[in-house]
Amino acid sequence: MARISTAAARIHCYGRPGQSYGGLGRAYGRQGLACGVAIAALLSAGGAMAQAAGGTEMLPALSIEDQAASATGPIDGFVPSRSLTGSKTDAAITEIPQSVSVIGRRQLDDLPGNKVDEVLGYTAGVQAGQFGTDSDTDWVMIRGFDAGQTGIFMNGLGLYQYGFGGYLIDTFTLERIEVLKGASSALYGGANIGGMINLVSKRPTGERLRHVETGINNWGNAYLGFDLGDALGEDGAASYRITGKISGGDWETDQAEDLRGLIAPSISWASDRTRLTVLGLYQNEDKTHTGGFLPYEGSVVDASFGKIPRDFYYSEPDEDSYRRQQVMIGYEFAHDVSDDVTLRQNFRYSRSHVRESYPYPYGWRIPGAPYEGGGTTPAAGNELFRIAFDHKTTAQSVALDNQAEWRFATGDVGHTLLGGIDYRYYTIDHRQGSATGTPISVTNPVYGAAQPDTVPYLDQRLTLHQLGVYAQDQMRIDQRWILTLTGRYDRIWTKSDDEVVSPWAPEGYNYSGKDGAFSGRAGLGYEFANGLTPYVSVASVFNPLIGASAEGQPFSPEEGMQYEAGVKYAPDDVNGLFTAAVFQLTRENALVNDPTNALYKVQRGEVRSRGIELEAQTDIGAGFSLLGQVTIQDVEVTEDGNPALVGKTPVLVSDRSASLWIDHAFQAAVLDGVSAGIGIRYLGESWADEANTLKVPDATLFDAALRYKKAGWGVSVDVANLADKDYVAGCGSVYQCGYGPGRTATLTLSLDW
Repeated sequence: MARISTAAARIHCYGRPGQSYGGLGRAYGRQGLACGVAIAALLSAGGAMAQAAGGTEMLPALSIEDQAASATGPIDGFVPSRSLTGSKTDAAITEIPQSVSVIGRRQLDDLPGNKVDEVLGYTAGVQAGQFGTDSDTDWVMIRGFDAGQTGIFMNGLGLYQYGFGGYLIDTFTLERIEVLKGASSALYGGANIGGMINLVSKRPTGERLRHVETGINNWGNAYLGFDLGDALGEDGAASYRITGKISGGDWETDQAEDLRGLIAPSISWASDRTRLTVLGLYQNEDKTHTGGFLPYEGSVVDASFGKIPRDFYYSEPDEDSYRRQQVMIGYEFAHDVSDDVTLRQNFRYSRSHVRESYPYPYGWRIPGAPYEGGGTTPAAGNELFRIAFDHKTTAQSVALDNQAEWRFATGDVGHTLLGGIDYRYYTIDHRQGSATGTPISVTNPVYGAAQPDTVPYLDQRLTLHQLGVYAQDQMRIDQRWILTLTGRYDRIWTKSDDEVVSPWAPEGYNYSGKDGAFSGRAGLGYEFANGLTPYVSVASVFNPLIGASAEGQPFSPEEGMQYEAGVKYAPDDVNGLFTAAVFQLTRENALVNDPTNALYKVQRGEVRSRGIELEAQTDIGAGFSLLGQVTIQDVEVTEDGNPALVGKTPVLVSDRSASLWIDHAFQAAVLDGVSAGIGIRYLGESWADEANTLKVPDATLFDAALRYKKAGWGVSVDVANLADKDYVAGCGSVYQCGYGPGRTATLTLSLDW
């Protein structure tokens, strides 16, 4: 589904509903926090050297858990114990002073869903798939803020996306997904205010791996995937892994179909002190569109003829085209200088090339209104107005992160000190054009009408450079207190060159800007002997924006401050992780409509998000496992150029959600190898307009799975939306509503040998 702006005249310029971008601003009140954090980390390092010189006994570093549970390797069952995302070090989740959720390979395999947004439906604080069915975009919100643009990371490196210049990662290539809720800038620089999603790739394990699987769903979309790996050479120092998948067929939407293929090779080499892993990915997609943005009237509420069918195809088969090619190549390098000092360098180059052409709907056609190439025959009130659109987009990005980690002690304080310098480069070259297309009847659609030639309104090259330096000290005091101090400074440069002289933007799309920002995090926790760890934290965050005002002034960054308190419980006698968090997160410098020019934005907005998140991941025993979460949030506009919007909730934001999945592996000998799961998801209501007058109702969905695995052979059936609930997942405006997917059943056969 194309990402469409709410401004009809310039509808594709910003990619997502209500989304724009810009440079960096300064929050002097937060500089004190960041500077203090960084200075504290450096003073701790200086004290360590003095103590070591005096012969003081060295204490262990922060983590006291078994390091065998790697933060990039497989998770045993549903219950994670470690994460790289929350601290950039391999740390126990209970030691991270923020809410972190980790979805392992078993959860990705056993629960319904194949896209990133589909598999996050059982994760606290996350609202996924808010536009429903979409085969080319992952729609994700964290704590009420859109994470799809600046909140997606892969192997700890940012996957920055703007407009159509983004990436789509197949979950078959992943080992796990980690979600860090709230502020992450202190470690990662510019990022989504509400949190980040880190996709962790499959990689060589050094062991023999032979896996192949095939499946088909009830819409007729089938796939074949393989995952192979082994050690290389007699000494086993090197190993490889190669993952591939091809899929294609029909979808729920009439006329929709796709053909996709990917290959993801990787190779690792390790000696006593040095480790190197090289990761690659090539992916190709060719498809027609699924789902679609539909008007509020006709999807959420009845039109004069009733509801638009959920499988309605709004485009033109002969005009509908979507092609994406993406490639990634990178490496992860680590060297242990000593038992206590490790140097790391992570790098990735990514490129995405997307071509798209199709007419899409944007509200109802006014009866009797003229349209290009079609005369003025009166309409019956059931015709959708359509916009003919095409674009050609090429995006490239480079991400590099250099780290040094030092584990030492000062007196009775154990330290894990991390310092780093990272660099991020993103460029997008995109051309977009549109025209008034022919309408289409919902009740009696006739396809084949020729669409008019589009007129370019954008031919732009955007670049973003980000350079950051950071320091973090994770301290364990008296073996129980856990103090984390993180500080960072970033410098950002942006530039835009637009070759189209647009009547809507005679100045605003050619600009350059530079700025800098401090960010920091301070967290304190106490680990009780019974596995209970309460914590508090405060963190600042910034999100660089690409874009400019009507006067051509580059936007400053969105900024924010988060306060969080919570408790994490990892009991010794139960394999489980139970977490609870309460938070307040404020987003400043938010973009709002320019009161003097409706086609532009100004930075006068502020949005506050408050909430409670409860989450449980546990193996109960007797073959039972459980995943559960409850999220309650209050997201409110606190400042806006339009005073009437103060106190309102932004569109798409759900006020609450809850989910529960119970899984059981049968113990009886006659049922050996049989397992089953059943789940329920509650999606809270949201708003379709800024004034909060049009509501999108809540929905309750059921999922289920049944599996059998024996002697390496496996067969499973999973069903999402078991009751075939007809519902709207969300609306970005009165013109942009998306149906949630109907009942989707998938049959899978697999073999391991």
